[in-house]
This record gives sequence, structure tokens and C-alpha cells, in this order.
Amino acid sequence: MYEHFFQCPYCWEEISMLLDPSVSRQTYVEDCEVCCNPIGVTPEFEANELIGFEAQDIEQ
Repeated sequence: MYEHFFQCPYCWEEISMLLDPSVSRQTYVEDCEVCCNPIGVTPEFEANELIGFEAQDIEQ
């Protein structure tokens, strides 16, 4: 597992998530550990290295 730190798109607090590098690209929803709002997360891995990461609010 790969721990990645980023800012929540709702509360702007720095949070971390554990990402699975065995899947090269995936999209899923996970709640912020601070404000509990749902975040659309899209990590992208190549050779077990994180090469891209997006975290977007999904309540528009």
C-alpha cells in the first residue's frame, strides 16, 4: 500500500489515504477523515510509482 497526503477539496485540511499500486488506474469515492464529505479519488500508478493523483469534490 502507498500512503499519499493531499488537501481535501472541501475543508482544505491535509489528509492521507492508502492507495493500492497493484491497479494502474482506478476511480472511487472515499470520505474525508476530517469533514466526512465524499471525495472522488483517481490515483494512477506506473511500475508501482504514483504518477498521477486527482481528488475532486463530487457534490456539485
